[in-house]
Amino acid sequence: MRRFQKLISLVLALCMLTALAVPALAVDAGEERVVIGADLTSDQILTVYAQFGLLRGSVTELTVTNAEERTYLEGIVSDSVIGTRSISCVYIKILEEDAGLTVTTNNISWCTEDMYRSAMTTAGIYDAEVMVGAPYSVSGTAALTGIYKAYEDITGEELEEEAKSAAADELVVTAELADELEDEEAAVAIVNDVKMIVDETEDMTDEELQEEIETIADEYGYTLDQDLLDKIIELVRSLEQLDVSQLQEKVQALQETLATAEEYAQEALTFGQKIVQFFQKIIDAFTSIFGGGSDEEEPEPTEAVTDTEETEAETEAEAETEADAVTEAETETETETEAETEEQESPAEAETVTEETSTGDNETELVG
Repeated sequence: MRRFQKLISLVLALCMLTALAVPALAVDAGEERVVIGADLTSDQILTVYAQFGLLRGSVTELTVTNAEERTYLEGIVSDSVIGTRSISCVYIKILEEDAGLTVTTNNISWCTEDMYRSAMTTAGIYDAEVMVGAPYSVSGTAALTGIYKAYEDITGEELEEEAKSAAADELVVTAELADELEDEEAAVAIVNDVKMIVDETEDMTDEELQEEIETIADEYGYTLDQDLLDKIIELVRSLEQLDVSQLQEKVQALQETLATAEEYAQEALTFGQKIVQFFQKIIDAFTSIFGGGSDEEEPEPTEAVTDTEETEAETEAEAETEADAVTEAETETETETEAETEEQESPAEAETVTEETSTGDNETELVG
């Protein structure tokens, strides 16, 4: 009996150890969510679903508000960028492990796909397909908060607050850097290179860290102003609070992915040029064999023309010339009359156009 009890105790202990060994977080690939900006109309929501290629109701839908957006962005980005409304929306689908991050955007003016990818890596979000969209052009700042919300809803666990704040800070700093340099790719590359030295920066003074950042920027041919340098230093100090080894591992994988994508793009461009050149050679070959037209003047008619026929032809030509002149004069008179009429009517029309432009949905709006 005692042996049986000992056996039971041993089995229970093994079960407990096995349970502890199993990761607490297990997310099935294929899980998906849509997060809608809280300030969209019903028609605008349908527009965003169409961008995502989905029917409303086919995926679990969440909402992100401007107040939630401000939780991570207020204080690190101007109110003019955050705005007072939450517009940008997100679709996220979990992929198989090590599949990486794919991001596409539609009507997002301030944040690029690579910026979202880098920020998501910092926040601890990996292996996902993400689409960010809006019914018209907006900054896209609310989308990152929407990504957090969707990922946490899928996994059932919250991301680290320090990681979410650092990722939001990174998104803003990278966007501002891209504006300053007028080079989005270089901005992302500089920030990612800085992230790769975070394991060394904790023992550096701010002055030493600034020198490292300036060296990295110089490698890309840029000199950063002091305001941007201060913001990157602040970002690094926040990144130091995270799991640095895991962060750098994911950043390294992301950089390799971006480099591979760039390589494929260049190869595709070269291949396309070769195809064009190939077909151009075929066209040139056919032209040389069968002829592609001639620039020579047509030969003069061989038929004899009498003096009477020449005189009649000249008379008809002179009559046509005079008629054309009269018609042209009449046309010019009508054109001048219409122009005067349009000048009298144009102020009212101009006001209407200006009013329509200033209130149209096609403007780039610096709201989330």
